[in-house]
Amino acid sequence: MDGLAGLIAKLHPLERQVLPVLARHLELSSIAKAAKLTEVEVMRALQWLENKDVLTIQIEKKKVIHLEKNGQAYKKDGLPEKKFLKVLDDSFKSLSIISKKAKLSREEATACVGLLKRKSAVEISQQEGFSCKITEEGKRLRVAELQEEQFLLHTFPKEFDEIHDRQIVEELRRRKDFLIIKEEKKVTVSLLPQGKEVLQEDLSAEVVNRLTPGMLKTGNWKDKTFRAYDVEINVPKTHPGKKHIDTEALEYIKQIWLDLGFKEMTGNYVQSAFWDLDALFVPQDHPAREMQDTFYLDGEAKLPPLWKKIKEVHESGGDTGSAGWRYTFSEHETKQILLRTHTTVLSAQTLSHLKKEDLPAKFFAVGRVFRNEALDWKHLFEFYQVEGIVVDPNANLKHLKGYLTQFYKKMGYTAVRMRPAHFPYTEPSLEVDVFHPIKKQWVELGGAGIFRPEVVKPLLGFECPVLAWGQGMARIIAEYWKIADIRELYKNDVKQLREMKLWLK
Repeated sequence: MDGLAGLIAKLHPLERQVLPVLARHLELSSIAKAAKLTEVEVMRALQWLENKDVLTIQIEKKKVIHLEKNGQAYKKDGLPEKKFLKVLDDSFKSLSIISKKAKLSREEATACVGLLKRKSAVEISQQEGFSCKITEEGKRLRVAELQEEQFLLHTFPKEFDEIHDRQIVEELRRRKDFLIIKEEKKVTVSLLPQGKEVLQEDLSAEVVNRLTPGMLKTGNWKDKTFRAYDVEINVPKTHPGKKHIDTEALEYIKQIWLDLGFKEMTGNYVQSAFWDLDALFVPQDHPAREMQDTFYLDGEAKLPPLWKKIKEVHESGGDTGSAGWRYTFSEHETKQILLRTHTTVLSAQTLSHLKKEDLPAKFFAVGRVFRNEALDWKHLFEFYQVEGIVVDPNANLKHLKGYLTQFYKKMGYTAVRMRPAHFPYTEPSLEVDVFHPIKKQWVELGGAGIFRPEVVKPLLGFECPVLAWGQGMARIIAEYWKIADIRELYKNDVKQLREMKLWLK
């Protein structure tokens, strides 16, 4: 069924009830009154009719001033400060006498003192209790028409005039229960050509909106005229529950490493400097340990028995063949508590529990780390790091490159490069970069390398190649959602989260 007949067949009972009224009424409240419907029902019908190109809806928003309890009383009986001034003369009178003569409450009289004092209309004395007398300015104001009185001459509710009303409204809003500003909407409609045609049609015929079990039971549905099913109608957009984009990517990354045969490492955000730095052969005078790079907490950690081995490696190299850092290792420094600066702390703790019969072994972690960084498009002070180690007597640098290349391929990056670098706990060390297709530049995603003997031997108890890497997850995943600034990942904009595509690699 096409054209006007098809449109009429699709009309909802509410639309059929509202349409005839539109010949005489075009404002929401008057439409509701004439149609004997609530404004909510009318608005629903108008929106359906607008979707059918029968009419257009115009919504005019405005601010309206309403007088509250005291404002209404003062409009009728006069302002309390005028009553206050009328009972004053050139001699001081106590506040209780003034309030009694002016027929004001104690609260109103006290408020008047403040108002009139600001206008230099009264003089106050506290020699024999609190008292007031009128000034020359007060005598002038007593017979003059105050700005507040002029304002109250208006008919209320009154539309708020931003230019002329702002100053007096700000003044009166300080008074208790005087006025309130409400934002109100005026809804009107305009009929389109098709709407005018519909009004010429007979809409009085009974149309059934839905089929009921009772109709089926009695069979009287056969004599009914049913409303046509409208498959073209606009329906409200629904937003089903979904995981945060960060969580989607995190779970995908974990699955990559699980599929490659890795086991997951977990641990606490709060760690000791011993596990976070010293066990990884980071010198105690390294700049990264300063407050500008690390978040330190109050208190001291309890050290494991292993700490003396680490102390010896730092001071002289122990039995690793290294000369160490050649300083006196500080027990106080290693006991400090901090927010972990990298998930490599988990790798150190994992190595300390491994035995020869456990090898070869592969582990990964995806966890939050904390750095006192300056925020910009590619740096955060709290972010996820993707960590991994491979402990294998036969492992070498080619294997490391293979693992990382495979990982980034699954993350959608085909352009990957590795360049020489330096880290205190790996040798050789590599920086891993991928080409950023939006910024059109290489972006550093983290470090990698093979743990030094000074790290492996005291933790593991024997020498063995340990491939290791730590990559920043936010920079890895931002390109998928075409996010050029990684801060966008965590602003938790509901509209953005609803519209983001699902992670499907």
